[in-house]
Amino acid sequence: MVDPIADMLNRLKTAQAVKKETVEVPFSQQKYAIAKILEKKGFVKTVDLKGKRIRKIIDISLRYFKEAPGILGTKRISKPGQRIYASFQKIKRVKNGQGIAIISTSKGLMTGEEARKEKVGGEILCEIWG
Repeated sequence: MVDPIADMLNRLKTAQAVKKETVEVPFSQQKYAIAKILEKKGFVKTVDLKGKRIRKIIDISLRYFKEAPGILGTKRISKPGQRIYASFQKIKRVKNGQGIAIISTSKGLMTGEEARKEKVGGEILCEIWG
């Protein structure tokens, strides 16, 4: 069984390692929401949906800062075989504020910072830093 979120994070990291402009990721609502958070936080340039119905893909334009990739590292926290949950008090900062944690809450996907403000906990999907 392949973990779709880990696959997406790996595609982003490897594409930036070889200085690609864009990455295509198979569509899912959750991956699209993660990509939109990355766009909002400035880790990637743009996120577009392409294709129809069964052939939908997410087209992500990568961002670079003076040849350095926008995403320096990713870490999958909650995996299909081992789910990791945290209350809002237990959500930690990522790399001293240099990164974000993406959390699946009852109010949808949000960053760790937003979850602390909203006072909601949830499943910690991944950490991304740049």
